[in-house]
Amino acid sequence: MQETTDPRLILLSPEDNCLIAAARLPQGETLMIEGERITLATTVELAHKVARRALSKDEKVLRYGAIIGHVNADVARGEHLHTHNVESDYIPTYTHDAGHAYVQH
Repeated sequence: MQETTDPRLILLSPEDNCLIAAARLPQGETLMIEGERITLATTVELAHKVARRALSKDEKVLRYGAIIGHVNADVARGEHLHTHNVESDYIPTYTHDAGHAYVQH
């Protein structure tokens, strides 16, 4: 995987279906994921996740080889994974939206 995936993306465990950004990746940036050229639709902040492959709605997200939640919509390879499209299977998911209020999803 390493020679065909951008070095700014880290695979924590071979079972994972997400990669971790080792740098801020701006919207429009083109990078390789396992030999496929991907153009980022949104900015991915440092330490955030991107989909290693396409994920179907309700599919589990694996990080460190463990389930951390599920996607609430279909996700394309290279798409940013965060609270807007990933829900925890263990604790309520909250976001800090405009107006400084936490909103449960």
